[in-house]
Amino acid sequence: MSLYSKEINNISDKSSEELFQFAVADDNKAEETAYSNYSYWRSTWKSFLKNRLAVFLLVAVFTIVAFTILQPFLPEQKSPTEIYLDPDTGLQARNIAPNAEFWFGTNSIGQDLWSRIWAGTRTSLFIGCIVALVEAVVGITVGTLWGFSRKLEVPITQLYNVVDNIPTTIVLILMTYILRPSISTIIIAMCITGWVEMARFIRNQIIILRDREYNLASKCLGTPSYRIIIRNLLPYLISVIMLRMSLAIPFAIGAEVFLTYIGLGLPISEPSLGNLINEGRVLMMSPDLRYQLIFPSIVLSVITIAFYIIGNSFADAADPKNHV
Repeated sequence: MSLYSKEINNISDKSSEELFQFAVADDNKAEETAYSNYSYWRSTWKSFLKNRLAVFLLVAVFTIVAFTILQPFLPEQKSPTEIYLDPDTGLQARNIAPNAEFWFGTNSIGQDLWSRIWAGTRTSLFIGCIVALVEAVVGITVGTLWGFSRKLEVPITQLYNVVDNIPTTIVLILMTYILRPSISTIIIAMCITGWVEMARFIRNQIIILRDREYNLASKCLGTPSYRIIIRNLLPYLISVIMLRMSLAIPFAIGAEVFLTYIGLGLPISEPSLGNLINEGRVLMMSPDLRYQLIFPSIVLSVITIAFYIIGNSFADAADPKNHV
């Protein structure tokens, strides 16, 4: 090799040493690069807090629920089922307008409306929450199996066709005739057909998602079906599930009011918003007694509107597209 070539090689070696350095694998640096402080639920909550109306209604709902639970234990509270007497006449304190003793007045047999409204709210909310929970569990389970498993598609479709073709009103009426009118009877009647809409919607969404590339790759890698459902499919449906559950609560309360309206609801001795509104409806045309309809109607309206707005707002907040 000539002297000229050796000098060129020496210069190139020095230049490469100055310009380039070999990269060394560093696990700590790799973790820092891949780290992200993103949290789905934290982002959902932040997005939800931006809706001031929904936040206000959420606080209002929690306040109502807490008060309905604590109200019987507060001082100077009257019994919702006791009939009170007028100390001057010794007769039933019937249809007394709101005053310092009876804050919401009394009904036609002398019962305290303040206590009855909160006891009725407690009963109606209990029915609504139990029905919503059962509908969610059964509807999500059936809908997921219906959409993911091709073997179960035909039998579940046949079951769906049978249940869906029976009007909910007919089921409610038949159950109240067969069983004794009670809280459990109304819950059972609503749950018989209440899961159908949830199951159908979940099934349609599962069918859309199940054959996507990442799910097919998981199957090829031997991932169990339950892990694919829990990790890959259901997280996409959280917003829809929460919306359906939030709407199921006011629907169940409305169904209880409807059953009471047609005379198949809870016994009169069991305070509920349905019983109170049905009693006040009869007195609606009497201006002096109209308060017996106004007060329970306000509570029912606030609960229904609040759950509807909160459900829609949370569904929007749970959508990852709205996350920053």
